Formats: sequence, structure tokens, C-alpha cells
Amino acid sequence: MIKKITIAIVGVGRWGVHWLRNFLKHPQAVVAAVVDSNSERLAVVKQQYNLDDEVLLTSNWQEIQQISSLDAVVIATPASTHDSLIADALRWGYHVLAEKPLTLNPEKCRELCQLAEKQQRQLIVDHTYLFHPAVERGKVVVQGGELGDLRYGYATRTHLGPIRQDVDALWDLAIHDIAIFNSWLNQIPVKVQATGTVWLQPRAGRDMGDEGVISFSSFTPQNQGLADLVWVTLTYPNNFQAYIHLCWLNPDKQRRLGVVGSLGSLIFDEMCLTSPLTLIHGELECQGNQFIPVNQRQEGLQIETGETLYRVCNHFITCVLNNTSSEVSSGWVATQLVRILAALTESLNEGGKPVFLDANKC
Repeated sequence: MIKKITIAIVGVGRWGVHWLRNFLKHPQAVVAAVVDSNSERLAVVKQQYNLDDEVLLTSNWQEIQQISSLDAVVIATPASTHDSLIADALRWGYHVLAEKPLTLNPEKCRELCQLAEKQQRQLIVDHTYLFHPAVERGKVVVQGGELGDLRYGYATRTHLGPIRQDVDALWDLAIHDIAIFNSWLNQIPVKVQATGTVWLQPRAGRDMGDEGVISFSSFTPQNQGLADLVWVTLTYPNNFQAYIHLCWLNPDKQRRLGVVGSLGSLIFDEMCLTSPLTLIHGELECQGNQFIPVNQRQEGLQIETGETLYRVCNHFITCVLNNTSSEVSSGWVATQLVRILAALTESLNEGGKPVFLDANKC
């Protein structure tokens, strides 16, 4: 008999509906409830996905406690709501799969991780790229030494909207590339820097108060508001540096990340659907006083097919059924990423001042 877990989906907006769709088709999942503050949205998904009348559709989050068989909840609501919702779910005894970022405050992230451990429940965060077959294969290539001595990395994540009004381009976009670099290098940055430019929302922003970390309204006078363009530099313990270009008002949509080594480069280009992961061989040979390119060739690496989000669902179900921590995207991994973003925000607010991190601290 196939073991199954019973799940409630909380939030069925632009991304939440993808969770609903994937869990509905998973043979080891039973969707018992869908929660959303918009009752009209609930009616739409009921019809769109032909939900059984036994599935609880509610705008009252606390009603899910009526389902005695409920094992887990999926939180797909704005990040500002994560802290209270995840804390409630863990206290009620449910495993949690949450959208990224875990919260907007590293200390709150830490508290949630500690609560999950106390409750002996799994807290997993959807850093989807960590489950992408190209990223998984890339990690093997980088850590296997195929690139030789690692020199530097770079990433570009640009598009034309949507424009957020709660966070800047840094918090909206950077977490994906930081997660990939951390995974490929198997390291956490020890120093970060960020600079940014504001065009669209010069007076927008949010100060989260004494308990918060983000303070977009405290930008220096010449750079107030929500940054539309952000340049990030990450420095790792081995002095490897990664440079990230982030912009949400650039019509040239790019999703490209590369690591350069002494023997070649590894490129993950999400926009290249036929061959998203490419290993470009090539090195420089010293001949007299000249450096000559040699051993040049290009290799498109084969990767598994299938929807990455379904892989996340499958991973979550496995962790819940075995009640084992995720080695890929646990709450602690998510906490590290939020801590890096908070440090980058500090640097951004100070005009690019270097901010140092303890690589061994979550």
C-alpha cells in the first residue's frame, strides 16, 4: 500500500496554483484543504482543478485544524506573512513547505528552525533551483574539478517586470543565484557588497521597525526607495568571487549563471531550452611571452527532464514520510540565504560598504 500525506495549500495565487496542481497529481499526496483570503479565487481553483466537495475551501486559516488527518501545510503567501503562519503550523503539529524567502528576518528564520526541531517536524523551503537537474549536474561538475582551479563566477537575472512594491530587486531576484553559487561551491560567502540604482519608486519602501532587518527607507539620500538595478559581489572563503547583475526593468530577459576555472567554464542558461547547461573547455598555454588558447571545445551536458517543482514536492513528501531533514533546502539553508540578503541590504544602504559574515553561522 502506498503511503500518503494529507496536505493543505495556503495561498493559491500566481505560484500557489502550481503547488496545488503538482500535489493533486502526486500519488503520495492528498490535498484536503485550500486556503486563500480571496473567496473568489477559491471558487476559481475549485472549478479549474475539479476539486472534490470534500476538499475544504476556506479563507479562515485556523479552520484547517478541523482536519484530523492533516500532516502538512504548504505556505505560498507573501513573505511578510510567513513568520506567523509557519509558527502556527508548526505549533499545531504540521510539517511545513514554505515559499522563499523563509522570512524577511534572519533571527525569525532561526526561531522557526528551532521551533521545527522542538516539534520534531520538517521545515523545508522552496528554493526551486536547488532541485533543478541542471543545477544538480552543475554541482557535480564544479566539485568534481572539471573546471580546474576556480577563478570567479557571474550571473545575470533581468526582465521587464513585474515590479514589486514591497521589496527591491535584490530581495526579489538575488536569492536564486546566491543559492546556486552556494550549492556549487559548497560554501557560504564571508563578505558581501551591493550597490543599486532607483528609477521607478524613489519614495517607496518599508521600514520593518525594531524587530525587522530590512530598512529600505533608510537608503542614502541619493539612492532612496526600492532599487530597480542592483550589483552584488559575493566573496567566499577561498577568495572566489561571484558577481550578480539584477534588474527588473530590462526588456532583455536573461537567466544566466557561469563559473570560470583554469580549464574551462560552466554555463547555466535557463533561457536556452535545448541545452541549458554547457561545459566550455579551454585554457591558456604560455608560449614564449604569449598566452595561446588551447583545448577549446563545447559540450552540452545532458540533464533529466520533468518539472522541477514536482521534484520539490516529491522531496518534501519523502522527508515528511521519513521525518528526516532535507539536505538540500532545509529551514537552516534558507536561514543562511536570508542572512546573506540582510547583509547585502546593509551594504546597499551604506553605498556598497563591505559587510563581513561568519561562514559557520546560520
